[in-house]
Amino acid sequence: MSPFFALGASLSYGVADFVGALAARRASALTVTLGMQTVGLLVLLPFLPFLPGRPSTAAIVIGAVSGAAGTAGLVIYLRAMAIGPIGVVSPLAAVSGAAVPVAWGAFVLGDELSSLQTFGVLLALVSVVVVAWVPGSAVGAADVRGVIGGLASGVLFGGFFIALDATPADSGMWPLVGARVASAIGVLLLLRLVSRPVHPGAALPQILLAGTTDMSANVLFLLATRGGLLSISALLSSLYPVVALLLARRLLKERLNPVQGSGVVGALVAMSLLVAG
Repeated sequence: MSPFFALGASLSYGVADFVGALAARRASALTVTLGMQTVGLLVLLPFLPFLPGRPSTAAIVIGAVSGAAGTAGLVIYLRAMAIGPIGVVSPLAAVSGAAVPVAWGAFVLGDELSSLQTFGVLLALVSVVVVAWVPGSAVGAADVRGVIGGLASGVLFGGFFIALDATPADSGMWPLVGARVASAIGVLLLLRLVSRPVHPGAALPQILLAGTTDMSANVLFLLATRGGLLSISALLSSLYPVVALLLARRLLKERLNPVQGSGVVGALVAMSLLVAG
């Protein structure tokens, strides 16, 4: 079931990414981020008494580390998108976010992949770049900071996956509590530092949906990595740009260029190889 949990996580991350982007058009990115973290925590807490697993210091602390990495990655990612070419920053963040846990699983944890899965990994990484890439984007001298930010944010996103995978196997969903609390505190401190008010306004319904689907994705990823290889779980979960792109095409009538279309096909083939292998 692990690959299917990971695919479910990818679907949920894609919905959260798409809806969160819509919310960010109506409220500040920091407000949306704080709202998503808070909503996710409130959604999870009522179910904790009914879920298997027990709280522990290791679960909360490692979970908090994962949350800090994920939140720092998001802040750097948004900043990189603001100062660098989006068509370059986005695929760099996506592919580095997938490559880091894949490499960690293969070279540190000793994940053994079949020939089909190895080919699927390579195809998936290429497909994520192709899907996210905006044709015509170029990197100038002034865009270097944006490119570095894109790579750095991807590494931090990958760190989020690695840290969650490192939580105790008997901790259930408690690591996500640590992750959400650390994330919310971090964003609150940042908001105070920049003296920016929190006004969700018309974005509130989208923040609620984005926060709920983002937490669902985290739960599904944790289930996937508990029952399978980190490299495969993280890679399948990182195919969310495909979901976000298809939602944008369906709901916002954004055009899918032929290059992106080939990336979607490649991602679907990669999914099949990773699951079959």
